[in-house]
Amino acid sequence: MIFWVAGAFLWGMMTPYMARRFAKFMPATLACAVVELLRIEKRGKNYRKTDLYKKLVWRSVMAGLINAMLTLGVWVFLAKPELATVYVWVLLLAAEIDIRMFVLPDILTIPLMIIGIAAAYAGFGVVTIDESVWGALAGYFLPAAVSLLVVWYRRDAFGGGDIKLLAAVGAWLGVEGLLYVIAVASVLGLVTAAVQKKRELAFGPMLAVAGIAMMFWIGIK
Repeated sequence: MIFWVAGAFLWGMMTPYMARRFAKFMPATLACAVVELLRIEKRGKNYRKTDLYKKLVWRSVMAGLINAMLTLGVWVFLAKPELATVYVWVLLLAAEIDIRMFVLPDILTIPLMIIGIAAAYAGFGVVTIDESVWGALAGYFLPAAVSLLVVWYRRDAFGGGDIKLLAAVGAWLGVEGLLYVIAVASVLGLVTAAVQKKRELAFGPMLAVAGIAMMFWIGIK
């Protein structure tokens, strides 16, 4: 468990950096993403003294602590935490990217869905394989149907990345868990928009928060 928590802290610290790099390029494959993330950026000698650097360091430390605490919770409360840890890590990275870019990359959402179905099949998830498959289908087709109803009024009301992320969440949590995630994320979105006085905001972070909370709720039950 200590190994996973330490790894979670390091992964969390890397998420702001990875999100910033994703903002400069959008990798088509996982291999491309790894190569670009490992490429060293050239910075000026005084870069570490800038406010931007200090802000990124602070954000990285906070992200690392949050990820470490969530991972510790996964290992304490869930019976089979290994793949659930991956679920949490990927959701946090997807949320960070969506905050920065308003994009949820397919190289994160689609593998997350596949891993969710595989975890359920192997008995490492919190739902059965049937619930996982139906959850993935519901996560894709329900939002797609809703988006068809509202597209005449607002074309960007529901992005394709959100739909694929919901399919991934559905694969992990099943149909019932998915419906709760949509409800909680919608409330979080409305509250956040009201507090920040914004008409548009990234929906991915709301789905990530609700999806992680529901994973704990189902796993603990």
